[in-house]
Amino acid sequence: MRAAIFDAMGQPLRIGEVETPKAAAGQVLLKVCRCGICGSDLHMTEDPTFGLQGGEVIGHEFSGEVVEVGAGVTGLKVGDHVTAAPLRGCGTCEACKRGEPAWCANFSLIGGGYAEYAAVDTFQCRKLPWGISAEDGALAEPLGVALHGIMRARMQPGARVLVVGAGAIGLAVAFWARRLGAAQIVVVDMHDHQRERAMDLGATDFLISGPDLDRCVTDACGGAPEIVFECVGKPGLIDHCIGLVAPRGRVVVLGLCTAPDHMDSFRAISKEVEIVMSVFFSMPEFEMAIRALDAGTYAPQHLISDTVSLDEMPQAFEALRQRTTQCKVLIAP
Repeated sequence: MRAAIFDAMGQPLRIGEVETPKAAAGQVLLKVCRCGICGSDLHMTEDPTFGLQGGEVIGHEFSGEVVEVGAGVTGLKVGDHVTAAPLRGCGTCEACKRGEPAWCANFSLIGGGYAEYAAVDTFQCRKLPWGISAEDGALAEPLGVALHGIMRARMQPGARVLVVGAGAIGLAVAFWARRLGAAQIVVVDMHDHQRERAMDLGATDFLISGPDLDRCVTDACGGAPEIVFECVGKPGLIDHCIGLVAPRGRVVVLGLCTAPDHMDSFRAISKEVEIVMSVFFSMPEFEMAIRALDAGTYAPQHLISDTVSLDEMPQAFEALRQRTTQCKVLIAP
């Protein structure tokens, strides 16, 4: 089969031929319909922290059609449209039974979506309900990540929310904040590229970061925000969010930062700020994200800016290293 292959750090992905996977026992083989390009994939190909050795096929936001069923599989059949959670656990431990494979002792984050076919364990798959297309199913994973952040924040209806960073995850957080009843949802970014998309997804205001940001945020939120979501992942931004949040508020960190960071701990403790880290999602949250794909107003499909072919994918991937009007780019292998 054809796939986008990672060769080495600092080199663009390469389209080439790799062996088509088979559905082992307990697995299904998917013909990939769509796979989203995630910011963490960009990190993986430029930061040795993630351990890529060369020869891998990455891509973890994918959906597709079942074309082969392995031994012992029940509940899925050839022709079913599914979306796959990239969180692989053992399937039998207490964490997996709770629907939290990210906390399994044998957890691994699978890839394989930047290809024509991918083999996945059946307990990672969820069949898409009638009316939700396989094209949209690839959005379930980033929506699940954002929903987990909202749940970790313990957000209540009527909350004043600030989202720092207008990438796909930040905008998905805005979508969930609106859907779950926040009163004010202000998105702030260094650029104006995603203003219209943010408003389409449920933001009540969009601000450009600048020297007078504290006052602008307070005005737009109708008071200092009770919850600030850090969705960028750059050193210094957690501390920046501590300065923006209300006393006894929460800073929820979804941004992926592999560099050492710092913060003014005296300011944080003086305000009694709660700092909450958020990563991955549970399977019930993943299922809730799938159901949200049927949303009407503020539909999450507004996240999608482009759909490209596998041949176009390496160029589109590299272009995302620079901030543009693109948001969630999907690949149609």
